[in-house]
Amino acid sequence: MDLNELFYRHQVSLARADDATCAEARHSHRALAKGYARRIAEVQVDARSPMIAQCSA
Repeated sequence: MDLNELFYRHQVSLARADDATCAEARHSHRALAKGYARRIAEVQVDARSPMIAQCSA
């Protein structure tokens, strides 16, 4: 899944959490959003790793 798709899914999960009518649905959508946020951070770190290696060489 590319970064744009992860950002999209993160935003959709946050919106669904805000619109949820019960606590279980809010919790589930927030958990999904947190998972997407973690994955976004991982992808961003992976993308920077080659640049960091080049700068320190």
